[in-house]
Amino acid sequence: MSGLKKTAIWITMLSILLKLLGFVRESMMAREFGVSESTDGFLLSFTFVTLILALIANGFNSVFLPHYVKHRKADVEKAERNANSILNYTTIFFLVGSVAAYFLAPYIVPFLYGDRSALTLEITIELTQVFFIFMVVIALSGVLESYLQARRIFVPTQISKIMGTLMATVFLVLFADLWGIYSMAYGFVFGTFLGVVIQFVSLKRGGFKWMPSLKFDEEFGRNFLILLAPALLHSSVGHINVFVNKMFAARIDTGATTYLNNASLLMSIPSTIFTTTIVAIIFTLLSEQAQQKEKFKNTLYMGYQIGMMTLLPIAVGTFLVGKAAISFIYEGGKFTPEDTANTYYVLQLYIPIILTQGLLVIGVKGLYAQEKTKKLLSISSTTIILNAVLNYAFIQPMGYPGLALSSSVVAVYYVSAVTYAVYQDYDKSELMQIPALFFKVLIPTIIMALPIYLIQTLTDIESLYALWELVILVPIGIVFYVIGLYVFYREGFRQMMRLVKDRKSMKQG
Repeated sequence: MSGLKKTAIWITMLSILLKLLGFVRESMMAREFGVSESTDGFLLSFTFVTLILALIANGFNSVFLPHYVKHRKADVEKAERNANSILNYTTIFFLVGSVAAYFLAPYIVPFLYGDRSALTLEITIELTQVFFIFMVVIALSGVLESYLQARRIFVPTQISKIMGTLMATVFLVLFADLWGIYSMAYGFVFGTFLGVVIQFVSLKRGGFKWMPSLKFDEEFGRNFLILLAPALLHSSVGHINVFVNKMFAARIDTGATTYLNNASLLMSIPSTIFTTTIVAIIFTLLSEQAQQKEKFKNTLYMGYQIGMMTLLPIAVGTFLVGKAAISFIYEGGKFTPEDTANTYYVLQLYIPIILTQGLLVIGVKGLYAQEKTKKLLSISSTTIILNAVLNYAFIQPMGYPGLALSSSVVAVYYVSAVTYAVYQDYDKSELMQIPALFFKVLIPTIIMALPIYLIQTLTDIESLYALWELVILVPIGIVFYVIGLYVFYREGFRQMMRLVKDRKSMKQG
């Protein structure tokens, strides 16, 4: 087994572990604090953390990494000096920015989230100040990822991410009685600091030498800054939508932010695993085949096909057994059955995103491979306006669940526009294969859903403990789906079997 393949397996396993730890953290938070001003405050303040990390991980890294690697091939010494200078400037920027943001938090938070609940506002401001003052540590954890990737060192970054989530959970267990919800923020910051230390030590071992330099090559700096602005803008679009949703949610009922967060976390699991495992391979193939139109088209269709066959049944299955899943993960302590019902209602409205989020990544990666970044940016930007308009329209009649419905409608628009754009250079018949694919997979999905629905309707299975309900229903759904796929969509069944047996078969399209 090659070193890169071993690394890929480790990254996948650590990504899944990170997601599971996230569930443990959220589950323990729900049991300790229920749905309250404390949980709303923590989740609203944590939005700033996720925004900064997304800007660096998706924006900064996508510009810095190829630039650094390219210049390193030409002149190692100059590239290292440039990299050190950018690292030092970034650190100074976030040090100054952290202090300024700390003092501005009492003005920023009420402006963004309103002041409907005085307690929620107070907790949000104080937690935001905690995150802001340590923002340089949080930012460095994202920046060092690029430097490690340039040396093909991937595992320490995943361990670093795990440390933040793990320490937040450990601090919650040890110090919740003493510090309340603040224990999670302190734990996250402490874990992130440990993660930065791990990354920096790994970087030093990988040959990186820190220099107190603030000078970089003029061409390197100019090109870096020119590309950085659009990259940051594109990477922030999704999080701007999250911000807009939370701005609306914070102005409604206490608990709205927590219900939306818990439901969206559960909803994001399938597509996260899908993008971590399958899409990484698809993107590599698309990048290699960008100039070979026929191969590129076949690989693109294969990505949509695998995504549809994987995510559509999961979406329908989540709709049917989602309440049991929420009850198993969150219910207990201060998280009541009423909280489970409210979270499940939101989850039902989020269901289309389970499918669209996975398919969207295929289309987006295709556009990147085709170098249609301007097109992608223009489509992404329109989602911000559409999201804000739909939030306003749905929130009046529906309350906070309207925000989930708005997100789903925007997601359907987004994936449709991106799919149209990525197939624009092909005959229309190629594009029409995608909706046809949906109906091909829908038939075995209905065959899967029918017995689950009948068992839930005609028996007392919902009176069982949630875990036992899941243990009974999920295997039944899998068996019926495989049978349905074999009978009604044989081509898809064979493709799935090839994928299970050997991922190399994907290259054959």
